[in-house]
Amino acid sequence: MTRHEGHGEQDDTGGRGGRRPRVPKVVGLALAGVLVLGGGTVGWAYWHLDHNIRSVDINGALGDGRPARPMTIPSPSASASPLPSGSLNILVLGSDSRSGSANRKLGGGDSSGARSDTAMVVHIDAGRTRATVVSIPRDTLVTRPSCPLSAGRSTAVAYGAMFNTAYEVGGPVCAVKTVESITGVRMDHFMEADFSGFAKLVDALGGVDVTTGQDIHDADSHLDLAAGAHHLDGTQALALARTRHGIGDGSDLGRIGLQQKLVKALLQQMASTSLLTDPARLYRVADAATAGLTTDTGLGSLNALMSLGESLKALTADHVTTVMMPVVTAPSDPNRVIAKEPAASALWASLR
Repeated sequence: MTRHEGHGEQDDTGGRGGRRPRVPKVVGLALAGVLVLGGGTVGWAYWHLDHNIRSVDINGALGDGRPARPMTIPSPSASASPLPSGSLNILVLGSDSRSGSANRKLGGGDSSGARSDTAMVVHIDAGRTRATVVSIPRDTLVTRPSCPLSAGRSTAVAYGAMFNTAYEVGGPVCAVKTVESITGVRMDHFMEADFSGFAKLVDALGGVDVTTGQDIHDADSHLDLAAGAHHLDGTQALALARTRHGIGDGSDLGRIGLQQKLVKALLQQMASTSLLTDPARLYRVADAATAGLTTDTGLGSLNALMSLGESLKALTADHVTTVMMPVVTAPSDPNRVIAKEPAASALWASLR
């Protein structure tokens, strides 16, 4: 993992329209507002937030042989704008890393490794007014490609491996390579949030409003909610994102529905919170958003995230579509799933 290199986002114009994400906007818009802080405070605040961000050189590690970036002719309105307006695909991961006392306190496994408990491909349409968030079930069996490691080493190809093991064996680089190999879609950027960062962000926003369609009683996530409307704090929202045994058949598929509902709730809370008129609260949100954040080097600076956020200012929660990659039960294991074809391939093709 490297410190960020301060690269701004490149305008990779291209892609096809007609789809809808906005997880990055939660980060970008919050960070943009730090500019309302005054005098010497803004310099310290900028330095602090900028140094919160950790980054990984995905492009350098993967090199050539990746899916091509789509190319289209930019519209006249797009070429007149100084902001990037091309389509983007961003792999967003929720890591279950237990490194650090804050993450361990929030529960889960040991501190010797991490897995991607949540994986979403966020596709932003050209023009950046609509987006689609595609969840990939962690229990999906895939062919995990050989991934580069440090000192010139690499992992072996693994057949029938669980999708979330890619992050476990090779970190963000292997997670990106695995997603690209099963989707055929180039990931322009990567973002990862850990347990404590997510919980702190929800708390900084004042919580989120979520309506559940059934009672949830999950001893593993320590969540007990009756069916109906709830205002959740950060710890409760994290428990909702992690819950699986208290709903449906206890599989990851039920959890994905809750995670997608939570994404929408976060976006709605961000839109309804007047951050620009409350600099102190704005700073708390920006600090929480960046403290648990790891990105690719292309987004590894405050300037780059602010540019991304500004380019998404016309994207609203109403224009975000959440879907799950089509899957069916794996013939080899009733507790695992595989991509359902040809529906899965058709979905990924629509995002290229």
